[in-house]
Amino acid sequence: MEPNTVTEQAEVVVVGAGPTGLWLAAELRLQGVPVTVLEARTEPSPHSKALTVHPRTVEILAMRGLTEVIEAGTPIPSGHFGALASRLDFRGLDTPYPFTLLLPQVRTEALLEAHARTRGTDVRRGHRVTGLEQGPESVRLSVDAAEGPYAVDARYVVGCDGTRSTVRKAAGIAFPGTDPTVWGWLADVALDAPPTGPVTEFGAAGGVMAVPLPDGLTRFVGIDAAGDRPDGPEPTLEEVRASAVRVLGTDFGMRDPRWLSRFGNATRQAATYRSGRVLLAGDAAHMHFPAGGVGLNVGFQDATNLGWKLAATLLGTAPEGLLDSYHSERHPVGARLLASTRAQTALMTAHTVEGQALRAHLSELIDRVPEFSRALAEQLGALDVGYPPADPDTAHPLTGTRAPDLAFAEGGSLFALLREGRHVLLELGGGPDAAPALTEGALPHGTLRRTARPAEPTGRWSELRSVLLRPDGHVAYAA
Repeated sequence: MEPNTVTEQAEVVVVGAGPTGLWLAAELRLQGVPVTVLEARTEPSPHSKALTVHPRTVEILAMRGLTEVIEAGTPIPSGHFGALASRLDFRGLDTPYPFTLLLPQVRTEALLEAHARTRGTDVRRGHRVTGLEQGPESVRLSVDAAEGPYAVDARYVVGCDGTRSTVRKAAGIAFPGTDPTVWGWLADVALDAPPTGPVTEFGAAGGVMAVPLPDGLTRFVGIDAAGDRPDGPEPTLEEVRASAVRVLGTDFGMRDPRWLSRFGNATRQAATYRSGRVLLAGDAAHMHFPAGGVGLNVGFQDATNLGWKLAATLLGTAPEGLLDSYHSERHPVGARLLASTRAQTALMTAHTVEGQALRAHLSELIDRVPEFSRALAEQLGALDVGYPPADPDTAHPLTGTRAPDLAFAEGGSLFALLREGRHVLLELGGGPDAAPALTEGALPHGTLRRTARPAEPTGRWSELRSVLLRPDGHVAYAA
């Protein structure tokens, strides 16, 4: 860097303006923390890597009042595990949003960027981070921009810059895992003879899924049984057409490809999500085969967990170890994600007679055993994610679990109370003495207190007199 390079000061710099980085920025601004987002690309990508928003992500959007994002998608009341023939039915799940949303990432990013900018986020496109140096009080970022190079001294830096993360590499954070052994292809194309709805076929010749997109195109995703390492970085339309014909018997008149891409099953996870004043979230922290469409969602939930913790740390209201709990809570979720996508990859590439028998057997179990189907659906939708309490022997069983959107007898519901991103102490008919362990001085800074009566409490929630909710909607304390 040149000696006369300008050096700026910042509280938080988020590197990467994808869904994870934009949502993290908005969550920090919700707490009043200044944040700058640096994005190497001059324009948003015109291609949607992700299409699916899962139930827990929809819940978080609802908690913050982002109905415009929810309304932009098309609800689909089912999902798939490993592209098995039997679908997972979301309609019986314990959530106000028992569906996935079909919402192309291009649209999701546009809505989230508007939300972040409305909250006062400084989003800079065409600003490429080239390196960082970490000190005891700040992190210095080297940045290239059209106006010339400059530096930023930030109190904290969060890498949300994808699987090839510059931040992760510059911070020296290991990214252990496995190299690709399976390759798939993706094609957004126009069709002369489109099918009447989604198509999924996985057999001895390989697998192909076809999903109609809102813009009139159709997305095809496929895996060839041969599994040969591809020669080029992206497939040709001829390759895609031939693969579709082998598996489906037709290419539906494919033409005019808008996007052709290839992907593999390289699977890696950052050894730590925090190294001093550098943190990682989203694809910078974990990479995997895109099975089940969970990648965007897990990154979004990383950001929701990190946002309030980093803000409290910067504002001086965080208890000891709060920021470290980001790694201890989210790293196991990432590890479980990698295990799930590896299992789904095995099912999606089970082209042998034995593999096809396994797929048929699991499909039968999904249809015949509701508990099995529900468990897979809750896992896919991230509705089963909980954070173990520090002392499980003394903590209430609901501690660490996600809170449902309780309806109150007086009107309104729980999610609306979380809109400001504050802790919420609910006194459920027990009055101020219901939880003597939570004195005013023991409550997190800025806690919102509400006395309410649940309209129809169910399960263990019917036993509660007091519950302290974290800004991310998980239970911090219950009595």
